[in-house]
Amino acid sequence: MGMLFIRFFKIGLLSIGGGYAIIPLIQAEVVTREGWLTERTFTDIITISQMTPGPLAVNTSTFVGMQLEGYGGAIAATVGCVLGGILISLTLLAFFKRYQESKAVFAILNGLKASSVGLIMSAGFTIILLTFFGSGTTIHWHSWWTQIDWLAVGLFGSSLVILRKTKINPIWVMVAAGFVGFLLYR
Repeated sequence: MGMLFIRFFKIGLLSIGGGYAIIPLIQAEVVTREGWLTERTFTDIITISQMTPGPLAVNTSTFVGMQLEGYGGAIAATVGCVLGGILISLTLLAFFKRYQESKAVFAILNGLKASSVGLIMSAGFTIILLTFFGSGTTIHWHSWWTQIDWLAVGLFGSSLVILRKTKINPIWVMVAAGFVGFLLYR
């Protein structure tokens, strides 16, 4: 549990951009570096984290900790992730209050926003690859059409169109997609 706390404390300290921007960092630590989870399990955890109330980073750390070490791991990972964020937030609050009129601070924030968008897009791309191809890294691009999960593509496209063209609550779209997945994937 100590390693979980340390890893997620590091993630909390380095989670500039929060939310979706933190997904690549968590993935790098728990899937790539430590090998604690497979890509598929990590994607499942991200999916569950998105459906539950609360911040994505906190939910993800809780579910990863739970998967690895049970309740103690969930507490260790969550506290580690949140503590890092709290320390950074308090430090930044004091800094920005002091230098809120500075042009340099404004320029730094613009740079951070741009980087945040890149991190969010990277996380989205990883989730798309895992959803459509079952892998975030190993895709044979010369025969991608034989590897693609067309049902997942159809559910993605349908959900996207429904959410962009109607005012339906996203919860109902998720419930419907889950029901279709249950019927067709078992």
